[in-house]
Amino acid sequence: MALKNYQINTILREYDNRLFQSKHDLELRRKEVYEKIPALDELDRKIVSGSIRSAKLSLAGDDSLLSTLKEENQKLSEQKKQLLVANGYAADYLEPHYVCPDCKDTGYIGTEKCHCFKQAIVDLLYAQSNVKDIIAHENFSTFSLAYYPDNFVEESTGMTPLANIRRVVQETMNFIRNFDTSYQNLLIYGNTGVGKTFLSNCIAKALLDSAHTVIYLTAFQLFDILEKYKFTNNNNNEYDDIQNQFEHILDCDLLIVDDIGTELSNSFTNSQLYQCINERHLKQKSTVISTNLSFDQLKANYSERIFSRITSNYTLLKIVGNDIRIEKQFM
Repeated sequence: MALKNYQINTILREYDNRLFQSKHDLELRRKEVYEKIPALDELDRKIVSGSIRSAKLSLAGDDSLLSTLKEENQKLSEQKKQLLVANGYAADYLEPHYVCPDCKDTGYIGTEKCHCFKQAIVDLLYAQSNVKDIIAHENFSTFSLAYYPDNFVEESTGMTPLANIRRVVQETMNFIRNFDTSYQNLLIYGNTGVGKTFLSNCIAKALLDSAHTVIYLTAFQLFDILEKYKFTNNNNNEYDDIQNQFEHILDCDLLIVDDIGTELSNSFTNSQLYQCINERHLKQKSTVISTNLSFDQLKANYSERIFSRITSNYTLLKIVGNDIRIEKQFM
């Protein structure tokens, strides 16, 4: 179902703002550089003049000088870059700097919505700005192995917590590296405070940075949406938004569900969770689930169908160690 006009307009206004800001910033950079390097102003004038001449010749059907003019403009552009670099600037300093270089902040590549537009829709529907704030400082560049001891072997993994977390991180790196070529799901489980949510944030950041649509929901948020989708009447003003949310949950590139098991488990949540993970499995859309529950607790809390689906279609990654949040208080 399509978004409402006001929702689309909200996103398009943001793209208009980006383009305006990009143009404004470029003008400031151009003014700065022209004052410092007057020769650049003259080079740009020659490039513009050559482009206008090329356009006129092309419209007139005269191709005889086009090749020569293009070569001249190319040489002028190279001189411009060399002059910038020689004066301590980046070669592309006088080029527009876009938030999304793929669509040049238009939201579209040809007639298709750019990946950034699709993610903007996701962000609008799920108000994920708080997640983007979190992943700015919870990502692989800030992930620390220092909280995982190496002085004992944990019985369930047969490894030290440090050796185990290195294996887990490597598995998540492989998941990200092969995301576009190999369908895979992850179940990240372990005790409270061992870094499951942090690692999920790392995955979200890496895939958002590589132009994938990511929805990150807590178990409470997921089941709230599923319940509203199930029971909201189509005459309700919120129905379209809820249906859009539900459809994006099934269709986004990656769905991350954090803290499964903290919600009130019953026959409804069981059936809805199975529908969600099964539909995504049929669509070959990857899902990452994190939980504090053990295997025995998962089996006891959820139906046999859910347990079977997860154990057969998910890579199981157990994190062991001490509660990092408590350790940080004493560091």
